[in-house]
Order: sequence, then C-alpha cells, then structure tokens
Amino acid sequence: MEQGKILLESDTNELEIVEFRIDEMDSRGNVLPCYYGVNVAKVREIIRLPQMSRVVNAKPGVEGMIKLRDKVITIINLAQVLNKNTGDLVADRVVVLEFNNLMVGVLVHSVSRIYRISWKNVEPPAKSVHSDQVTGLVKMDDRIILVLDFEKIVAELCSESALKPLDQIMMQRGESSPERAQRTILVADDSVFIRKTLCGSLRAAGYTVVEAENGAEAWNFIQQTMQKATQENSTFKKYIDMLITDVEMPQMDGLHLTSLVRKEESLRDLPVAIFSSLASDDNKRKWINLGANCILTKPDLPNLVIRVDELTA
Repeated sequence: MEQGKILLESDTNELEIVEFRIDEMDSRGNVLPCYYGVNVAKVREIIRLPQMSRVVNAKPGVEGMIKLRDKVITIINLAQVLNKNTGDLVADRVVVLEFNNLMVGVLVHSVSRIYRISWKNVEPPAKSVHSDQVTGLVKMDDRIILVLDFEKIVAELCSESALKPLDQIMMQRGESSPERAQRTILVADDSVFIRKTLCGSLRAAGYTVVEAENGAEAWNFIQQTMQKATQENSTFKKYIDMLITDVEMPQMDGLHLTSLVRKEESLRDLPVAIFSSLASDDNKRKWINLGANCILTKPDLPNLVIRVDELTA
C-alpha cells in the first residue's frame, strides 16, 4: 500500500508532501527559487509536458488540455495563477492531481522530492503571504515550503469542480428553521475559501456556527467547552451539537482530531462529519472505523446540510 494512503487511514497526524518549484525572475534577470508543496495523497503522477492543445476562450491561468492515456485533463499555469514574473523560464513538468473526483495538471518548473512531516510542523500562513492561496508553511533548514490551497485554485478555474452558490443550495434545502438556531456546529477547515462556503451554508440554513482554522484550534475549543460543561454540571452537547472537520490542516489534521474526540467518554455521542476532497471509497471506510459518523466530499454542500439535520435532530 502507498505510504500516503496509510497516513490517511490513521491518526498519526503526519502527511507527505511533494515539493516543487515555481521560480520567478527579478528585475536584473536573476532566478528566484520559490518552493511549494502539495499533499502526496492528491498526486496521481508527475510527467513531462506532452503535446498540449489550447482551449478557446479559456480563463486566465488555464494553459490548455492534454490527453493522458484515456482521459483529457485541464492544464493549469500555476505561475500565472500566482502572479509570478517568470521571464524566459520554461515550465515543462506537470504534476497531475486528483481530488474531488476531478483530475487536473499543474505546470511547474521542477519537482524535487517527497517529505514526510508532522502536521505540528505546518504553520498557518501569515496574512501577507498569498493568504487566500496558501494553507500552510513548512519551515525547512534553508527554505520555506508553501502548501497551496488547490481546492480554491482549481474551483476558480474549472467550473465542474466549483462549489454551488448559496442561493442554489437554499432553493434545494428550503428556509431556515427555529430548531436549527438552537444547535451549534463547530467547523474546522484551514481553507478560508472552503470554510467560508461551509459556514455560510450552515448559517443560511439557520445553524449557529463556530469556526476553527485547524484541528488544534478546534481541539482547544472542545477542551475549553468540556471544562465549562463540567463546571456547570452540564453535558457537552448543550454547547456543541456537531463537529465538521477537514482532513488536511496545519498543527493537527482532522483524523487525529476525530481520534481525540472519540477517546473522550463525554464526547462519544458527539456527531462527527469529515468533509474532505480525499474522500475515496476506501478512505471513507477507514474514516468511519476511526469514529466519523459520516463522510462528505467538498462539492456536495446540499448533502452536508441534510446530514447535519439528521445527525443533530
């Protein structure tokens, strides 16, 4: 079994990232190396750029399309998406990604190696560093690797992967209800784009929502709430009715968070939903065994609210 899949089955709180470079040129023509990373669980393969077909009226950032065996996939010019001045530098490597039941390729200048690291060593990005495109920073001895938010990048360029607007979701779901207003949902997701969409949908449905930027922040809030419940001689579910968590997050991933929740006697009945772009059939089975009540994919927002209704009723 591939190591990246093993990490997605357990609560090791580790990940493997593929490091690649998107370099740029300064005003004097010098090459400035820039290092980026992506979870190896999203990487299908790495290839040299084959013959590519251009796309008519494509969005800026969509370089073209290639045929990879029996599939035609979109190629994204990552340097353009990141607003880099690349001069005469040629990006001839393609990192083929697969998540959310979608396959895309991203153009990069080079791919170096795979690193296995703890999520504790992945820091949330500074507000000044492409905060809407980066979900984490990995500090190496001689450089910093930026972990990119490919869900956001791809969703903005590929309409088939985009999340549905909230007004469409509300039409499918109906009006908010007073019952929902009495329930509090804790949402943990490091992507500002995804978290805003999730929380906006839940609030539009009538739920009270507490946001956490990663698993560690969510766990700290849960621990504080447990202490409050004990001091007030009350139950935990008086304060939080459900946890919704992503898998990939700095400091603490969603699998480790789920495992910690299930080890606490007072949290055994707390519904936990894992909402992830990596929700393959195999991963779903493993995550349910870890303690999750349900698994949903990120493009499936209407079903998210339906399941929250069921699990918090």
